[in-house]
Amino acid sequence: MDSHGLIGIAFFFIFAWAISENRRKINFRATVIGLFLQVILAILIVKSPVARAPFELLGSTVKALKDATTAGTSFVFGYIGGGTPPFAANNPAGLFVFAFQALPMVMVVGALSMLLFYWRILPFIVKGFAWALSRTLQIGGALGVAAAAKVFLGQTEAPLLIRPYLKDFSRSELFTVMTCGMATTSGTVMALYSTILENTIANPIAHIITASIISIPAAITISRVIVPQTSQFTEGNLVMPYRFSGWMDAIFRGTTDGLQMFLNIAAMLIVVIALVALTNKILGAFPNVAGEPISLERIFGVILSPITWMMGVPWSEASVAAYLLGTKTVTNEVIAFLGLAKLPAGQLSAKSNLIMTYALCGFANFSSIGIMVGGLGSLVPERRDEVISLGFKCVISGTISTCLSGTIIGLLH
Repeated sequence: MDSHGLIGIAFFFIFAWAISENRRKINFRATVIGLFLQVILAILIVKSPVARAPFELLGSTVKALKDATTAGTSFVFGYIGGGTPPFAANNPAGLFVFAFQALPMVMVVGALSMLLFYWRILPFIVKGFAWALSRTLQIGGALGVAAAAKVFLGQTEAPLLIRPYLKDFSRSELFTVMTCGMATTSGTVMALYSTILENTIANPIAHIITASIISIPAAITISRVIVPQTSQFTEGNLVMPYRFSGWMDAIFRGTTDGLQMFLNIAAMLIVVIALVALTNKILGAFPNVAGEPISLERIFGVILSPITWMMGVPWSEASVAAYLLGTKTVTNEVIAFLGLAKLPAGQLSAKSNLIMTYALCGFANFSSIGIMVGGLGSLVPERRDEVISLGFKCVISGTISTCLSGTIIGLLH
């Protein structure tokens, strides 16, 4: 076991304590319980063959989803969508087009998610998770529902399940909802991440889902250190946010939502990658430092290398990992995952790849502040200013939560 992983855990909690709004009101017993629950969940899922089996089966499920999506994209887009090319390809890998072969899975998963809502399967699972979180972490029922739903839903969809209770939430509970939104991803994009990382780590979907699960207790714990709970918990139950006329209506709505996400991701990738390239060109005009041109990669590497080292990444690999962490924070996790997948073989060890998969698996980035403000602000407009005031803090708490998950996984590796 690498001792610097233990240093990392201590550092993340000390940092959260240092920026706390009210250090005297921190419930240290609840903090210890939260960390303990996260570690136990990680051990059970990663080390127990019985608990790990369902997650490993998800690999074949994603493969089936990918094949099904390819059937649709090849029909609509032909060979650029994954169909058989009408010519001999000298470089088959060059036929892969991200926008027409990987991204459309977002629409398929979006449709399936809404279908699971219509069949009451997803609400049933969320209620079970919410009950467990409420009992173990001593949180109100309404917050438990939102936190549990965040394993599967997006940062604006999960709060819909408790919309009537949001206006009565304490500042701490509101901040926890926001942190859970930043510290996890959503079921709609999990399959996309899995496709990106299929040649980087074994059975990536199992690790991505595990990351979302174990980051929930981390998000609840860290958020309550930064903004302590000083009043009574808000009780409440899941409220169905959707009304479907039938299963076809559910599929249509899920597809429409998935299409919006498809377009947003595609546009964001084009703009962000272009801006990063442009920034590097501008930085390259400055004099070289230590014989090499200045770039975003080097800047992030210098600033964040100590953080990635404390997470368990060897110092020789820390700057590469730091660049990925910085990319995820400044841009988003899709760009970071693409960067992780494109690294030359051997640049990061298997352990470092795994640590960074967990650390990058969350929506904690600056652009998500706008999404969070827009989503929660529309649900509780009377608290919009409060949501805005907590925006930057929830990026920090969400980042700490995912880094904590990566650190724990590194210690268990």
